[in-house]
Amino acid sequence: MQRRSPPRPILTATAIGAAAQFLFTLNISRPSILLFDEVHYVRAARILRTLDGPANIEHPLLGKALIALGMTLFGDNQYGWRLLSSIAATAVVLGVFWILWTLFQRVRPAVVGAVLVAINGTVFVQARIGMLDGFMAAFLVLAILALLRSAYAPPGRAWRDWIVGSFLLGLAVGVKWTAAPYVAFAGIAFLVIRWRDARRGRAMHWAGMAVFPALTALGIVSVTTYLLTFAPAFFYAHDPLTWRTLLPFQWTMFQQQTQVLPAHPYQSSWWTWPLMIRPIWYLYEPVDGAQRGVLLIGNPAIIWGGLVAVGYCAWAAWWRGSARLGGIAAIWLASLLIWAIIPKSLGFFYYYYPSTIFLCLALAAAFDELRLSRPHWDEAFIVLSGAVFVYFYPILSAAALPDAQAFRHWMWFPTWP
Repeated sequence: MQRRSPPRPILTATAIGAAAQFLFTLNISRPSILLFDEVHYVRAARILRTLDGPANIEHPLLGKALIALGMTLFGDNQYGWRLLSSIAATAVVLGVFWILWTLFQRVRPAVVGAVLVAINGTVFVQARIGMLDGFMAAFLVLAILALLRSAYAPPGRAWRDWIVGSFLLGLAVGVKWTAAPYVAFAGIAFLVIRWRDARRGRAMHWAGMAVFPALTALGIVSVTTYLLTFAPAFFYAHDPLTWRTLLPFQWTMFQQQTQVLPAHPYQSSWWTWPLMIRPIWYLYEPVDGAQRGVLLIGNPAIIWGGLVAVGYCAWAAWWRGSARLGGIAAIWLASLLIWAIIPKSLGFFYYYYPSTIFLCLALAAAFDELRLSRPHWDEAFIVLSGAVFVYFYPILSAAALPDAQAFRHWMWFPTWP
């Protein structure tokens, strides 16, 4: 049984997307030098553009190919390195908007979630740097949206959206392997929800889709899409891939991913990330005529308030049987716990990036549940979060700072660098 949806708020979504893109693009050329891990990925993208040979082989090709596309479109400069990342971040904002709209069929929680994403420092900073994580997050969020739409779609469209979601998951893995667990999450969620429907004696989700064909399609489409992202490597001038070497190359990538690396001053353990104990300076040096800094830090109101919201969503799922809120709490928890399993020798706060997006889903959902008893809490929280974003804006946007000691103004704790 499918829900009858009210008219879709396309104009509202368009306005939010345009505002987010403006926010992310404003002064995106600062700094004019390569920023943090841009030194690795922009270099690899330059080599990829020439098809000279393999570079940065520990990661798949798609993210670097998108950076190379940006340089082809806008030049080998700050705009070419970063503009497509800003578009990916806008896609995250809009994806969150439509996920919440699909779940709650109301504009208010969709707007709340989208705005919180846009003013979360992690999203803002990743929107303005040529790294892989922003592209991976965009494909993940859009995949979740497509799979969710499939759950509520009529029989013919359910399959279409399921295939689109599987394709987008394959693209996410084609950017970074850390997206791979989400393919398993999609399959587990499908099984749990179908089991729940069976217990109630009603087929409420994924109409017309049998379990085995759906899971088979998820696996085949996502894996095939992932493998196809290696297509440029077949045309390298040196050491090209072949159909015979494609699968063995995955083992080489795994060895690169799991090698033991020397200690790094910004490393941190996965369990510290929700508390934001160790943010990361992507830049802090004199450049472009002034002292400038870019600190990867989440909006404290969102990062810490989001933990309360996740707890509320989990409580509502347990005591009220709210599957929607339980799913939101589960995706945040799963996105964190995968780092307890992934065999990485070093961890960094930016690995928490997708989780910070899911916190905004939890906040919007929690405020929507409380709207009758606390009708203006969401508005007050947006004002608070906006004020915190403005406060941190100078060290999120590489604005000119007064002197080399200016960073102390924003360092609240001794563990903040």
